[in-house]
Amino acid sequence: MMPRLTRHGAACLLAGMVMLSGCATAPKPAGPIDAQTGPWSGRLALQVEDNQTQSFSAGFELKGSARAGELTLFNPLGGTLAALTWGPGAATLRSNGQTRESDSIDALVAHATGSAIPVAALFDWLRGTNTPVPGWQADLSLLGQGRLRAQRLQPTPPADLRVVLDR
Repeated sequence: MMPRLTRHGAACLLAGMVMLSGCATAPKPAGPIDAQTGPWSGRLALQVEDNQTQSFSAGFELKGSARAGELTLFNPLGGTLAALTWGPGAATLRSNGQTRESDSIDALVAHATGSAIPVAALFDWLRGTNTPVPGWQADLSLLGQGRLRAQRLQPTPPADLRVVLDR
């Protein structure tokens, strides 16, 4: 049995660690960031309005292009939740020590986040080009401040994607 003072100290230490972990961020990309080619990093949040509201949020780093690239998702402590890579006709998801392959990066992103995200358009949106995607509406008005929002209206359920870029 732990003495009362030791239990109190352990509880304070644990509370402090939890508070600090909320402040942790994903690793910053090395090298310069180019507004046109990236890499881009920050936080993304995806909320899906189904029977129950589902939400996913993570730190991220996106590099490459819609044709061949990498998307890494991070937990609040900076650990890797998922690493996605793709090239022409092939995509790979590595998560929880498992590897999943597909011919579609969009299918693997949906598996990793719980809902589809138009990855090809995301590259354009981050560059400031409002590429249309059926069912999606992107708001790039705050991109200069490092913020992007896109809403999926069709197909249902509706989804809300928010991206905040690191500066």
